[in-house]
Amino acid sequence: MKDKTIDYILRTTWLAVNKMYNEEAAKFSSTMATGFALLSIDPENGTPSTSLGPKMGMEATSLSRTLKMMEEKGLIIRKPNPEDGRGVLIHLTEFGREKRAYSREKVLTFNETIRANVTEDELIGFYKVAEIINNMISNKQIYNQNEHSIK
Repeated sequence: MKDKTIDYILRTTWLAVNKMYNEEAAKFSSTMATGFALLSIDPENGTPSTSLGPKMGMEATSLSRTLKMMEEKGLIIRKPNPEDGRGVLIHLTEFGREKRAYSREKVLTFNETIRANVTEDELIGFYKVAEIINNMISNKQIYNQNEHSIK
């Protein structure tokens, strides 16, 4: 394990998770991106389209493609935002709510299975390391070598 870099482990783990979710979603003619979008949309009040991208960490063009496909499949509908005449709210259809419940079930199964196979201390350590990495990246503490020395 010492030979592998942290970014390699993060990348390969995420690719494995991504592949697993896409394989599950494919059984229902869907994708992980669609499932993630369904989970990111407020099922009661809808979600402004402009807040979905940042919430999901997706680029606008990828999100636009995903939303267009979701609309074509009858998972979502777009409605004018009553609080912002220029904005659009994304709402789940009844079919979208069904698929959202399925996506939620898959995510919970994944989480429960991992929790059953790692200790609470290991999980706390994982969360702590992930938080440190995210904070360091957000605060540009990795590639600003003039300000931060490598230890």
